[in-house]
Amino acid sequence: MTDAPLTAPNRPDELAFLALGGVGEIGMNLSLYGYAGRWLMVDCGISFADDTLPGVDVIMPDPGFIADRAGALAGLVVTHAHEDHIGAIPYLWPRLRCPVYATPFTAAVLRQKLIEANLEHEVPVTEVPMSGRFTVGPFEVELVTLTHSIPEPNAVVLRTPLGTVLHTGDWKFDPDPLVGARSDMARLRQLGDEGVLAMICDSTNALRPGEAGSEADVRRSLIDLVGRCRQRVVVACFASNVARLQSAAAAAAAHDRHAALVGRSLWRIDHAARETGYLEQVPPFLTDEEAAYLPREKVVLICTGSQGEPRSALSRIADDDHPEIMLEPGDTVIFSSRVIPGNERAIGRLQNRLAALGVEIITEQDHLIHVSGHPAQDELTRMYQMVRPQIAVPVHGETRHLMAQARLAEQCQVPQALVTRNGEVVRLAPGPAAVLGEVPTGRLVVDGKHLLPVGSEALRSRQKMTFNGAALATIVVDRDGRLQAPPQVTVHGLGDEAEDAALTGELRQRVAQAIEELEPRARRDDAALREAARLAVRRSLRAWHGKKPVTEVHLVRI
Repeated sequence: MTDAPLTAPNRPDELAFLALGGVGEIGMNLSLYGYAGRWLMVDCGISFADDTLPGVDVIMPDPGFIADRAGALAGLVVTHAHEDHIGAIPYLWPRLRCPVYATPFTAAVLRQKLIEANLEHEVPVTEVPMSGRFTVGPFEVELVTLTHSIPEPNAVVLRTPLGTVLHTGDWKFDPDPLVGARSDMARLRQLGDEGVLAMICDSTNALRPGEAGSEADVRRSLIDLVGRCRQRVVVACFASNVARLQSAAAAAAAHDRHAALVGRSLWRIDHAARETGYLEQVPPFLTDEEAAYLPREKVVLICTGSQGEPRSALSRIADDDHPEIMLEPGDTVIFSSRVIPGNERAIGRLQNRLAALGVEIITEQDHLIHVSGHPAQDELTRMYQMVRPQIAVPVHGETRHLMAQARLAEQCQVPQALVTRNGEVVRLAPGPAAVLGEVPTGRLVVDGKHLLPVGSEALRSRQKMTFNGAALATIVVDRDGRLQAPPQVTVHGLGDEAEDAALTGELRQRVAQAIEELEPRARRDDAALREAARLAVRRSLRAWHGKKPVTEVHLVRI
């Protein structure tokens, strides 16, 4: 790999691949393909922030590189409707302003997001049928049906005069996906026969032997498990897994229970799925209010919050803060999901709160109630055997996952496997694949109504305040810097009220002393006055608490 800056990131005679997100990490997928001076984007997703970014829920790639070249961006093709593939579109599209292409279910989910962002009449979304073919700029595009944990996952085939690229998106080979078609293995074999230059492939489960497993097995297991429960049952799952919603409804019906949805994102997915025909055989779900009137043994509640999200339905239920739903000893919560890396602490806290209510907790460690949507090693091997690319570029995984898939590709006789990182421009053709250099990358967060860089001063200050507290001093002086009133100091996040009251009295004296000790010339300098007061506060607080709080000084001259 090289750290050299790249002066010509998209030469007309080269086919290039560039990830701004989703390489060396799970989430925030944003891939770019360059050819003939134009770019094609595949996916534009988010991830969810952890407690190192206080006050922030959503994080996404910084699109600055391609936003600066928006005139050369031919379009955005979306592989499927998961948040880590479409969630950033409402935030970033105003900087890109390109056409968007998606299959019907994905388009339905995206339109709901655009409505919430007041962009429904601005973003040109073109619906493409499953297995559809279309042209975007200099790229001939074809979609290939795969299976995943959401309806309508697609691999994207990109054809150029320099070669064909297969971008898999998220996938697995589920022999019985329950919702939607099986993977189009015949078309994958045909592609291999036609010749594939490069495969850009999902690496999430590259360290896992065997196969991911089938949704049909989960359904049978859920039906059996719900039959053993005697009181209220909660199934916590990813909202986008329509097959899992259908299976939970089937488990409820098999035991004379009614299925209800609890959580806004579940209702959004239900709306999109029914609009596109994926839940036609499932009776309408009850609302949480309707379910609350049913006997406890007559309901299955399907809830958001399997990852411990603090504002989710299940988290509110665990805190006894939900307006309709309460859990009691003898109720059962089934976590029909996997633990996304980074969410372990949040999920542990949630499960402990549920346990304190006397609720029985069942996870995938206890029962077959979840299968992954990503390919394990046997499925990856089958994909390589069918497609037979000349170049393998692993994506959608942490570095260890990328390297594991690269090793597997080499074992499958792929001539060249290239492990890259976000920001590296990879020449796929002509000649051997190579990293040509890097472009700037970064992260943006949604902070209220604004997008901020992760390293912004606002976020750094917030982090400091979270760990070290904050203090504000107000000083009123005349034009010569003589105090006209005792300084006022307020401290937050360092002690209880009694401690703060005792401390602020001493801080007022320290600030007054620091100002009085200044030279007359310095007292007439606003900056010098503020710095003297700030240092007096910080040094006192450090001596008292061992902390260096964020300290601001409000200076008033009269």
